[in-house]
Amino acid sequence: MTQHHSPIAHAAYHDLLQSLLDEAVSDLRGTPTQFTQNNRVYWYDSYRVGSSVHKRYIGEDSPDLRVRLEKLKDLREQRDERRRERSRLIKILRAEGFMSLDAGTAGLLAAMAKSGVFRLGGTVIGTNAFRLYEGELGVRYRFDQLAQTNDIDIASFERLSLALQDTASPSLEQVFSDFNFEPVPAIHPGKTWRWQQGRGNQLVEFLSPSFNEEEDLRPLEALGVSAQSLHYLNFLIADPIPAAVVYRSGVLVQIPRPERFAIHKLIVSDRRRDRDALKARKDLLQAEFLISVLAQDRPDDLTDAYQDAISRGAKWRERLERALERSEVAAEAISNISDTK
Repeated sequence: MTQHHSPIAHAAYHDLLQSLLDEAVSDLRGTPTQFTQNNRVYWYDSYRVGSSVHKRYIGEDSPDLRVRLEKLKDLREQRDERRRERSRLIKILRAEGFMSLDAGTAGLLAAMAKSGVFRLGGTVIGTNAFRLYEGELGVRYRFDQLAQTNDIDIASFERLSLALQDTASPSLEQVFSDFNFEPVPAIHPGKTWRWQQGRGNQLVEFLSPSFNEEEDLRPLEALGVSAQSLHYLNFLIADPIPAAVVYRSGVLVQIPRPERFAIHKLIVSDRRRDRDALKARKDLLQAEFLISVLAQDRPDDLTDAYQDAISRGAKWRERLERALERSEVAAEAISNISDTK
């Protein structure tokens, strides 16, 4: 049976997240301006340096972002107060037993956030995203193996990265160098998509959806790196959500929606079952855990994600059917919520 954090812990997490979102807006140097491209509206921070005008990407237009921009003056004045409050909220979450992330991973994500990785469309995926659903869903993680990883996986859309016309600063090359990460040699010179820390096992990998037959390397212009493209990844990182890392005074990142993560893990478990049985099993167990939680707490979201996936074609349906054949837990949960809709 799934255990949940207390209402106090759940409220503290969401207060922390809202404070981090406020902080992201209060950091603007100039005037918020709109830019429309392909019928989508984006906000930029426009400011002068000498005689030239610079534009720093803020985010895609949304009601929440507009409200924050309207309160910009107040948010700037309350920065010190918010920082103290976030430190208090972090203490509450630690006392409540939040797992969050290890200090090394959290510190690197904090440096990547400062450089603009998540502001510029980067999304934390993989097991580190799975761990961050602890706060989003308010659930207690009572296991170790499902939430352990040496990899930090970051995914982004190539087209979004190109359209933003903004870049990470400091560069990711500098960030990784500061943390003793070195590029992993690639087949294609000048197209680095993986970094490894010293002689250790920790890896940072960049990924992007593939919309072609091939799964090749693609550029992520805003982040200044290349990325390994993968099929099915577009489903995972569509419409990501913000998340708070419980570290120091908090770190703002973004992660996939939990229902998309769960369904995508079913698909990935089928892709990997023949070449990496251990990872495929871990994928399936993570999917089962989230599906069990979502079937109880957010059944409509889970059903919509599943229906979206099976509507995308025969290959998607086949992979999901094979995964569900190997998971009685997931199959029963999805069947039950589908029957009640």
